[in-house]
Amino acid sequence: MSSLFDFAVTTIFAREFLEGSIIIGEYRTIVLRGGTEETLAPGLLPEDALAAITLAALVATGLALLVIAAIAIPLAVLSNDFDTTTSNIIEGVSKIVAGISLLQLSLKLPKFLGLYGSTKKKHPNSSDGRLTLRSIHFNVAWNIWREVAECGVFLIPFFLAGDQLKAIPLSAVTGSCIGLLVGIGIYVANQQLRNTTALALFGVLLLVFLAAGLFTGGCHKIELEVGSTKQVWEVSNDFWSVHRLPMTILKPFGYNDSRTILEMACYWSCLLLALVLHVRKYRKAALVSALSDTHRKEPTNDVVLPADDLETVEPTLTDSIYRKSTVGDEEEGTLELGRNGDNECM
Repeated sequence: MSSLFDFAVTTIFAREFLEGSIIIGEYRTIVLRGGTEETLAPGLLPEDALAAITLAALVATGLALLVIAAIAIPLAVLSNDFDTTTSNIIEGVSKIVAGISLLQLSLKLPKFLGLYGSTKKKHPNSSDGRLTLRSIHFNVAWNIWREVAECGVFLIPFFLAGDQLKAIPLSAVTGSCIGLLVGIGIYVANQQLRNTTALALFGVLLLVFLAAGLFTGGCHKIELEVGSTKQVWEVSNDFWSVHRLPMTILKPFGYNDSRTILEMACYWSCLLLALVLHVRKYRKAALVSALSDTHRKEPTNDVVLPADDLETVEPTLTDSIYRKSTVGDEEEGTLELGRNGDNECM
């Protein structure tokens, strides 16, 4: 691994910036696709709402970066007390965290692409449920600040391992660009593509195998320092070497030219867990969709007869007398109807 680049850092920034860009995209979609009267508060124009979204995102990002810098400086000073073993363990933990983060993102991707409905109750952003400048500023700023600040939390192990600090700038910029590009791609796909199932399937598989690879690599990194399990097999051919092209490209997805018992257990357990979680998520989303369709159908007690069963009812003498009487006085008409009723009974 190059001292100027770290794949785990790239993954962390790509994940968080992707989620942040998707949040911004969702708010923009609400403003652009929804009718002004249905989505925006009175007096709030779509262009003002879009400007508020952009401003809130930029301000929140700047504040979060300042907080990260304030945390990084003292931790970097303290990192001189750590030895190589501790640094490797910290690196392993960071890879495990990055793998878990990608697995969580793979569960959210189908919803981001509009395939899954929300399983949470929607809370109105204002008294009448429409967006206001205040609600936009708070919700967008809070979510973006949280996403960027999480980058700082995940980078704490790298701050503590002082020799890896120089890998953060390039890795962070690369990950941020990847996350933003993918987020923009998802936003465009939601706007233009009608069928996003294939895109969601490809993205989920990519994220799941990346998560399994990072998680396994992190566990193996810790394993080498605290005590390795038995090696199951090893490939000696240079073509299959994990340190050479072309197979080194597959390393982030979990490929290795040798396997220990712990590596095999971690890799396949991670894939199995991802399968179970995605099946559970799919079934839950299908149930929510079915319940939502049921609630849209309003029950009615009215009986609608076919056109052939409808009979033409001719006006009766009583109806004619009643209509004539109601022209003059409503009470008299009612009285006349009663008299006719009495005459019919008699």
